[in-house]
Amino acid sequence: MPVAQGLHTRTCVLLTSLVLLLKPTVAFSSFFSPRGLYCSLTECCEEEKPFKSSALQTDLRDKLFGQHLAHNVILRALTGFMNTENAKKPLTLSLHGWTGTGKNFVSKIIAENIYKLGMKSKSVHLFVSSLHFPHNRSISLYRDQLQSWIRGNVSRCARSIFIFDEMDKLHPGLIDAIKPFLDYYEDLDGVSYHKAIFIFLSNAGGDLINREVLKYWMSGKKREDLQLHHMEYVLSLGLFNNKNGGFWHSSLINKNLVDFFIPFLPLELRHVKKCILAELRQRGLREDEELASRVAKVISSDKGCKTVLAKLDLLL
Repeated sequence: MPVAQGLHTRTCVLLTSLVLLLKPTVAFSSFFSPRGLYCSLTECCEEEKPFKSSALQTDLRDKLFGQHLAHNVILRALTGFMNTENAKKPLTLSLHGWTGTGKNFVSKIIAENIYKLGMKSKSVHLFVSSLHFPHNRSISLYRDQLQSWIRGNVSRCARSIFIFDEMDKLHPGLIDAIKPFLDYYEDLDGVSYHKAIFIFLSNAGGDLINREVLKYWMSGKKREDLQLHHMEYVLSLGLFNNKNGGFWHSSLINKNLVDFFIPFLPLELRHVKKCILAELRQRGLREDEELASRVAKVISSDKGCKTVLAKLDLLL
């Protein structure tokens, strides 16, 4: 028996004896399971929802618009990972595109399909570069704190989700601090990270993505004909050689530790309208095409669906 597992079992047995001594009036059935007892006295990994690929597919279809590449890749990647008992490494997704194209929204969808509380789950951790790591002079401190936080939370809950927003603003030293947790190690200091999920969100590469979309449009092709393999190559190469982005010459790229670079395409007016209609449905209101058109026209094209809530409130 591994040391950690043996320690956990002995702790549960000890706590069981303690509770029976201190709370003899409590029904034994409520403490019948060692895990049930242990979690009644200390914080445990929140139970996952049973993962259903069909539910994720429905959420992506009904809530994410204009992103056929992201839809297909995320569905395949997450379904494969969640259904694999012995993954060789954590799932690492890097989402790229302009603001308002759906990167944060997709992170929320993923969290909600794994945990009942979604982004509010104690097993889901969001880091925003400008908020959590604002000072370059404190990089050494941030590095130690970040590694300790990841290690501690995965020790508590193997299926932890770590979301890093504004990756393009994250210091390269902190990006490389994450590297050991993404690699193919069996474990690090007795902790396995193979069930964890890391999601990187970045505006970096948005100009590259938009340029490729424009090329397709000018050649008379549909955006839906864009293929992932081409966009991934353009993205990874551009990010690796971009001195102004956190991925510049990053070992995450040259060691192939990012499983998928996922492009989020610029949204068109028709996609923004779908976002507005979806929000009306969410509020239990009638899907008003005329209202959706009016709201979409006052939203700046470079904001995508990000300001739909505010603009819709103004015109309702």
